[in-house]
Order: sequence, then C-alpha cells, then structure tokens
Amino acid sequence: VQLQAFGGGLVQAGGSLRLSCAVSGRSFNMYNMGWFRQAPGREREFVAAISWSGGTTYTVDSVKGRFTLSRDNAKNTVDLQMNSLKPEDTAVYYCAADWAGDSTALYSTRDWDYDFWGPGTQVTVSS
Repeated sequence: VQLQAFGGGLVQAGGSLRLSCAVSGRSFNMYNMGWFRQAPGREREFVAAISWSGGTTYTVDSVKGRFTLSRDNAKNTVDLQMNSLKPEDTAVYYCAADWAGDSTALYSTRDWDYDFWGPGTQVTVSS
C-alpha cells in the first residue's frame, strides 16, 4: 500500500485548501484513514480520521467546524477540506492508513496504530 498526498500550498489566513490522499494497492475499503500534521519544532499530532466505510469521522477540537474529511472508496482517495485556515495550521500534513481488520475501532487518533504513511505535503498559512 502506497499513499501520496496532494494539494498543499501557501494560503492567506481565512482561506481554504483541499488535501487529497491517493492510495494504491488493494483493499482500500479495509483501511481506516487518518490525517496528521507536524509543525516545525513540534511533535506530530492527530488532525482527523475517517472509518473504512466513511460513515464515521472524527476531528480534533482545534480544527472542528473548519476541517471536513471524506473518502471515495471507488477512487481510493481520502480528502481533507480545510476552511478558515489559521497561521497555526501551518505544518506538513500526512495521510495514513490503519488496517481495520485487526480492531473494532472505527478510527484511531494514535499514530502508532497506522500501518502506512504518505510522504507529507506542506501547508503554509500566512497572517
């Protein structure tokens, strides 16, 4: 399974970006998907997750109401729509895949639960 994130860039505060994660390999619909981010000098942190079916999503409080997660199991993609961006959202964003077959959990906020990671895409929000 390989992941590649797209859509990062530079945007002014209050603007929007849409990140997409393309997943190659079989059984995409057997993976819960997550987005994490890492700002300079900080540890990687959880941002959002979506269950294998797309029926359950979860976002961290700091982005709740601004970020929306969706997936298309026919296209093997998961998207993170980011609105009302703030300078503190500046980070490298990573998508990750968590095999759903080894747990009853519909998503995880823990990075060690994820089996595959993409290389990340830079998001920079200017004030």
